[in-house]
Amino acid sequence: MIITCAITGAIHTPSLSDALPYTPADIARQSIEAANAGASILHLHARDPKTGAPTGDPSVFQQFLPAIHSATDAVINLTTGGSPEMSTEQRLAAALKFSPEMCSLNMGSMNFSFHGMGSKITEWKFPWERSYIADSEKFIFRNTFADIARNYELLAEHGTRFEHECYDIGHLYNLAHFVDRGIAKSPFFIQSVFGILGGIGAEPDNVVFMRRTADRLFGKDYVWSVLAAGRHQIPLVTQAAMLGGNVRVGLEDSLFIGRGSLAASNAEQVKKIVRILDELGLERASPEETRAILSLKGRDNVRLSH
Repeated sequence: MIITCAITGAIHTPSLSDALPYTPADIARQSIEAANAGASILHLHARDPKTGAPTGDPSVFQQFLPAIHSATDAVINLTTGGSPEMSTEQRLAAALKFSPEMCSLNMGSMNFSFHGMGSKITEWKFPWERSYIADSEKFIFRNTFADIARNYELLAEHGTRFEHECYDIGHLYNLAHFVDRGIAKSPFFIQSVFGILGGIGAEPDNVVFMRRTADRLFGKDYVWSVLAAGRHQIPLVTQAAMLGGNVRVGLEDSLFIGRGSLAASNAEQVKKIVRILDELGLERASPEETRAILSLKGRDNVRLSH
């Protein structure tokens, strides 16, 4: 089982949890700890070190990527989803600069809202946070067919492979469209996403539906993983593992470790899913095994050295 850990994302804000890393030093430290705990893929966003706001600036990525690359053998997976406020160019900038082994690739446009997330916060650490969360009610997450094709085209030259993020059933069919066009190359790493307002709901039946649909569309040409938002994280990724899938955890997806209890770190979530996989008798993939499963180009073929 491949364990991915999504370290910070671009949705949660610093006031929601003191554990959410946003300085380069904290992102690097938590990434390394997550890898040491058992994550073989690290999915990474960057944040403004002074405000914690999401940023696509490659110079900020530069402040933590080399440290992670030198301290761990984990696969580095960079976002191309960015944040609600970024242009498509800003979303791609870091991937084009650093030529990572993997990038995320969102497989369709959608409403993507988290406007109720800050309802219990009375004091905000930074002035941008409150409106950022509230304004998500108006947000359309743009991922047109042209945008997706451009990602494939630009990153093909780098040998970068993709974590295809599918927030709904239609996104699987969007991927199938690119397979039919000869643009997407197997094995496809599909990350089924559950519980985002605007996407498919976090229901066990939907997990099975996603799995069966992917089986029908892609046969044995894909590798399947699941992430689920908030309180649904551990139950649904455990279900995915029992169905033969891979798993993703991390503070990008959920700030919690248990009912009403905030996680102290990304590593704490990784350790929890490791215990569950071990109890189920499921073997965890090492970084090298992960590279073989996903046909990655290897850590020596990236631009991440100091």
